[in-house]
Amino acid sequence: MTDLRVRFAPSPTGMFHVGGARTALFNWALAEQSGGQFVLRIEDTDASRNKPEWTEGIISALDWIGVNGTNPAFEGPYFQSAFEPQHREAVAKLLADGRAYYCDCTREDLVARTGSEHKGYDGHCRERGLTAGATRFRTPDEGVTVVDDVIRGRVEFPNDAQEDFVIARTDGSPLYVLANAVDDITQDITHVIRGEEHLGNAAKQVMLWPALGKRPPVWAHLPVIVNEQRKKLSKRRDKVALESYREEGYLAEAMVNYLMLLGWGPGDDREIMPWSEMMPLFKLDNVNSASAFFDEKKLRAFNGEYIRALPLETFEERCAAYLDPSWDRETFSKVAPLAQTRIAVLSEIRQNVDFLFLPEPAFDEASWDKAMKNSPVEILTGYLERLTDVSWDPESLKVALEEVGAMHGLKLGKAQAPVRVAVTGRTVGLPLFESIEVLGRERSQDRLRAALAKLQA
Repeated sequence: MTDLRVRFAPSPTGMFHVGGARTALFNWALAEQSGGQFVLRIEDTDASRNKPEWTEGIISALDWIGVNGTNPAFEGPYFQSAFEPQHREAVAKLLADGRAYYCDCTREDLVARTGSEHKGYDGHCRERGLTAGATRFRTPDEGVTVVDDVIRGRVEFPNDAQEDFVIARTDGSPLYVLANAVDDITQDITHVIRGEEHLGNAAKQVMLWPALGKRPPVWAHLPVIVNEQRKKLSKRRDKVALESYREEGYLAEAMVNYLMLLGWGPGDDREIMPWSEMMPLFKLDNVNSASAFFDEKKLRAFNGEYIRALPLETFEERCAAYLDPSWDRETFSKVAPLAQTRIAVLSEIRQNVDFLFLPEPAFDEASWDKAMKNSPVEILTGYLERLTDVSWDPESLKVALEEVGAMHGLKLGKAQAPVRVAVTGRTVGLPLFESIEVLGRERSQDRLRAALAKLQA
């Protein structure tokens, strides 16, 4: 399979969709395991919607998930606009061969003839011999067009239900269905692996390839990705931009692992697997045709697993982007091992450690109200006094609070809640006594005094 050539052909019209990332990874896996080529082609012919920053975003997002030119399997990026001469040559060939014809019908003309705006084109211009207009492909009148799909099997499209579809506008510029086929032919693509929404286009392209003198590629249409309500992921409703997950602090390794499992599995009970192990196992014919649920909670759990598996030094390096540059790195290193076991995305690191670096904790009011509702002045006062001479280690700090709580009939869990909020500003976070140890005796006492003053104000 060394001559396998796959392609990923996104349009630069918005943020990079997680569904596109899944498609890219499936193509990438096939190219890598076979010694073939992965072609990145930017379909940039819609000038009214394309923006250079979207193209840059696509390339950056692919690079983040490991699909880039550092691997010899990667080829590109190419730009669809560069293939315009081939597009126009293809249109001219189809016209010359009688496989296409010019049409000047408007939508209003069609409605007037058929009585409905929902009916397909009626073939009015097939034999008119026009020399200008939009270009329509002449579809067969009888029989079926078959798409032999690796994932979906034999899919039949009755020809009498397919209209003569437009392949070029009046100005000669091609529509997607033609440009996409011509680009694939020009770039010797052997396998077209893309989303299920393109299955209808495949029926048209199955007609176009032989009409242009080429054998169609292997088709594989991947299952649609849906949200919790089993609706197709939508950028208007769901968080679908890969960039959003990257900025939030999801690791590329976790994202790649999770996306590979949307519609496919390695065939055993393992789910957490690095790319190096998943890639050789990937098979197109093992992809499920049923829709795949994008479960953000599961992705978050995956990410937590990957964060905990990082070497501590690497974890600290990856957290740096989410920390204030002025914060002391030596202090952060003291609590980094504690934080690594508790966060699921890197952006959570800030709220877990900021209390160490701020002059006073940023109180979460909901946390304050919950922890201080029973007016725990005695607990805070008693613990403040004990901190004056207690040995400064987590176990001693814990025992001291246990003893203060016992004096007031409280177990440690109840006693430490107001202390935690007084010291860190929140009800949840890093282990309390290790946090107090790093914060230091004087600053911890200052925090307790400030909390008492706030309670008694």
